[in-house]
Amino acid sequence: MMFTAVLLVTLVAILGYLRRKMRQYHSYWKRLGIPGEDPHWLMGNLPGFLTTTTIADSFQRFYEKFKDTGPFVGFYLFTKLSVFVLEPDLIKLVLIKDFSKFSDRGMFHNPEDDPLSGNLFKLEGNRWRNMRNKLSPTFTSGKMKNMFPLIHDIGKEFVRVFRQTMQHNEIVEVSDLMGRFTSDVIGTCAFGLDTNSLKDPQSHFRVKGKRSLNELRYGPLGIAFRMNFPHLARRLHMKETVADLEEYFLGLVRDTLNYREQNNVRRNDFMDMLIDLKNNKLMKSDSGEELTNLTFGEIAAQAFVFLVAGFETSSTTMAFALYELAQNTQIQDQAREEVLRVLEKHNQEFSYECMKEMVYLEQVINETLRLYPVVPFILRQASEDYEVPYNRKFVIKKGMSVIIPHAAIQRDEKYYPQPNRFNPENFSPKKLAERDSILYLPFGDGPRNCIGMRFGKMQVVIGLILLLKNFKFSVCPQTEIPVKCTPKNVLISPANGIKLRVTQV
Repeated sequence: MMFTAVLLVTLVAILGYLRRKMRQYHSYWKRLGIPGEDPHWLMGNLPGFLTTTTIADSFQRFYEKFKDTGPFVGFYLFTKLSVFVLEPDLIKLVLIKDFSKFSDRGMFHNPEDDPLSGNLFKLEGNRWRNMRNKLSPTFTSGKMKNMFPLIHDIGKEFVRVFRQTMQHNEIVEVSDLMGRFTSDVIGTCAFGLDTNSLKDPQSHFRVKGKRSLNELRYGPLGIAFRMNFPHLARRLHMKETVADLEEYFLGLVRDTLNYREQNNVRRNDFMDMLIDLKNNKLMKSDSGEELTNLTFGEIAAQAFVFLVAGFETSSTTMAFALYELAQNTQIQDQAREEVLRVLEKHNQEFSYECMKEMVYLEQVINETLRLYPVVPFILRQASEDYEVPYNRKFVIKKGMSVIIPHAAIQRDEKYYPQPNRFNPENFSPKKLAERDSILYLPFGDGPRNCIGMRFGKMQVVIGLILLLKNFKFSVCPQTEIPVKCTPKNVLISPANGIKLRVTQV
């Protein structure tokens, strides 16, 4: 009896101590006099994460509540002390001027146990720098020009399938067709496969690709655990990639490598470039540092992130662009007139060079990405204590996450008049000259910006040119206005698809 009482008292004391420590931890920002909100004990300032509230909406609410209160406010990313940046000057310091102190994203990766997690997006320190140096030459404009014919050929099939779909029913769910188009593009350029997604919506590659975006091991709680305790997760040999997806994509890369090397096949695509990096005997960075060749696991990881980064981002951007053009027919007509004028100038021959002349269409795409940046925030991690130079009360401690909510900033009326209105003139040469470029970050900025930006934009431009040349888009009773986005994905994407009326030009 005495032992039970002692045990109970000890347990109560431990629980009391833990509760006191947690309260102290959760009052960190308040004690410093820096604004913030009381967090949930596990989910921090992200209530409803991946269940009821989109991360973009959570950050938008937080930004609207605290903007103009200082360079940043306190935030809890799950249980992790973090800062939520509010001012453009601090964004510029983090991403560009003082990048060396914020070069990592602080995301879970475990290449030894989960090879697909060892990709450029998640790697840190020298491993990231070396990989970036190796991959940068694969995304030059010259390499994009080599891949243009592959995408253009898929674009022709895209138009054929689109026309066939609208002939059955003029009300078309466009986001699904956009996804099938980009699936075939990624399948061809990253894996050298004819994935056949346009003809078969349930193609194996497309189904696996969609799952890779939406399924992670152990769901939201698993994400929270790996984010909060990355070192412990690695020691426990935790993986992020679902087992059958890991097996599928590793097998895909292995088979592709073996076939190309055994048969001396070259296609001027991303996989060719990765194979060259695997077999090159001597590689040096810009600083002259000798770099090791890519291993099989590294090749698989880069091909996988190429799929994840290029598949949903481009298709969703195209779908949102059509959604806005359908509501703004004058803008749609102006974009179409430009497309037809440029193609006529080139005798109807659609070439890589044509894309550079689609100035207004690029404004349409940029405005789409302002309103619907597929990844609504940028994440960095401080590698050392950092005082904000122009306000030394605000200190970012080593190991803290830095959240840049650029989706919210891009809807701030201080920077974009009538911020919720679709207006491509926001990206006219005059407006671009007047506005700080740091206020538009769908591809990030600085040394760790999106390495695949050229490729992503190219497939969006090709897709939209071909669609605007051949079809007109308008709203219909089934068009959801305003569009609802799904909370079950970190990316901004429509929850119920986008249905539009489509007619032949």
